[in-house]
Amino acid sequence: MQTQGPKVVVVTGANTGIGAACARELAGPGVHLVLACRSEEKARPVLEAARAKGAEASFLSLSLGCMAASHRAGEALAAKVTKIDLLVNNAGLAGGRGVTEQGYELAFGTNHLGHFAFTLPLVARVEAAGGRIVNVSSGNHYHPKRLDLASVRRPTRSRTGLPEYGVSKLANVLFTAELRRRHPSLEAVAVNPGRIASDIWRRVPSPFRKVLPWLLRMGSVETGGHTLVNAAAVPLSDALLYFHKLAPKEPSPLARDATLATELWTMSERALAEAIAPVALSA
Repeated sequence: MQTQGPKVVVVTGANTGIGAACARELAGPGVHLVLACRSEEKARPVLEAARAKGAEASFLSLSLGCMAASHRAGEALAAKVTKIDLLVNNAGLAGGRGVTEQGYELAFGTNHLGHFAFTLPLVARVEAAGGRIVNVSSGNHYHPKRLDLASVRRPTRSRTGLPEYGVSKLANVLFTAELRRRHPSLEAVAVNPGRIASDIWRRVPSPFRKVLPWLLRMGSVETGGHTLVNAAAVPLSDALLYFHKLAPKEPSPLARDATLATELWTMSERALAEAIAPVALSA
């Protein structure tokens, strides 16, 4: 049941790129916009633009590369609001190499596990509003032929990091499907905004990064941001799990594998428990 007060909208990675474009488009009177980002300084222009459009706007520190920190950010936000009408899990990286603080492959640990840890404390707030979660995926989620949950505990193996990015984007769709199964009172959908010339590609090695916009015919951040707004607003059916830009599309067969979605959720819960256990013991 909808509670009173402004519409609470949370956008991760809203200080730049399509997250910033999405936040600007959603801002307006009667909206409380929460920008969940790493840098308040970089988020300031978006905060000011949102306030200029009549919205309330606030900053939330979020570092997706650490599951414990991401979970604390989600808990802190849940303690401040009684409902969340819209959560857009947009932040992420592509083309990076290495591991996260908890030792997971960088793209998987950031794009999936970081958002998983952040989102779990917020689910009850989204349910309270009868709200929606939009998880930003990619057409790259079609590329993986399997999801090896053991391999995500190893550093990035490819030179470009793009195969691992595809795995992380597959995880985003599987997370969306399992959210819907476990929490039918909230709406959840994944969206591929298309190939966008944003700084999500900042970690791609320089020779590749320079040619990517031309090679992949990337669109503008405003175009990408609008796809997120569209996914947040259009009516959803039980069968509608994934958008390609503005249109519904069938996700990959792996993304529709209910058993795999459950396995990923169980593994993610275990990873989160391991991440926050040292924090709990030292408190």
